[in-house]
Amino acid sequence: MTSPFRQNPVFRFAPSPNGPLHLGHALSAFLNHDMAVAQGGLFLLRIEDIDLMRCTPAFEQGIYQDLRWLGLTWEEPVRRQSEHFFEYRAALDRFIDMGLVYPAFMSRGEIKAFVSEYESAGQSWPRDPDGAPLYPPLDKERDPQEVKALLASGAKHAWRLNMERALAQLSDPLVWLELGQGSETSIEADPAAWGDVVLSRSDAPSSYHLSVVIDDALQGVTKVVRGLDLFHATSMHRLLQALLDLPVPEYHHHRLILGPDGRKLSKSEGSTGLTVLRDAGCTPSDVRRFVGL
Repeated sequence: MTSPFRQNPVFRFAPSPNGPLHLGHALSAFLNHDMAVAQGGLFLLRIEDIDLMRCTPAFEQGIYQDLRWLGLTWEEPVRRQSEHFFEYRAALDRFIDMGLVYPAFMSRGEIKAFVSEYESAGQSWPRDPDGAPLYPPLDKERDPQEVKALLASGAKHAWRLNMERALAQLSDPLVWLELGQGSETSIEADPAAWGDVVLSRSDAPSSYHLSVVIDDALQGVTKVVRGLDLFHATSMHRLLQALLDLPVPEYHHHRLILGPDGRKLSKSEGSTGLTVLRDAGCTPSDVRRFVGL
């Protein structure tokens, strides 16, 4: 559902506290903050810490320190995803009630073995836009009594979206308004390219895809400004928004800061970390220059 945009647009910067911020994060934070100021809007900070195994309080504190050093301010309180698992679970329960998700029991190793066996015959197994193999159809074909028994036994499982059933719910093509290509462009979404994506798993109560669309809706975000590496993910987000009847923000996917190898920066590359740059005597103005602003 597309709703009229507020008079004051709402932007958000949403890092994960699983490592130190680097120049790529600085570019995204600057763009969101500067656009909010220029348009008389709000700049929100969201901590995306659904990965309870990798996210730490120390990295979270590092995010606040780095952003304050850059001279950025944001609305309070900060939304932390780990405090809102019940909201993501409520959305998952809706999908369960609608019959649009199913429990998936295959491990990563089993998926890899299935794909390897399939491709050993000279055929190519389909992959999503990130290059990961699409989930095999075995769990969708399980006998309902077998599924019930597996769940009752406590077998580890994820909840995956049944893409075929989800697409059957739509009456109109999915599109989004893209502002990051120099002009307003209507982009047709292709969620089928992602296959049956995970919405929840035993070690992560919510997936990125599910939590981000709910967070954006609940926070009233109207402008999603993020890196080009998430351009194709927008197709999945548009599908979830349509299924949950959520408002649709405008999107702006910006260029990435690339490393010497031509790939986007990683949190493991210490030389581009904001804390490292600060300790080396760089100023926030230097960082703006480094990211091309």
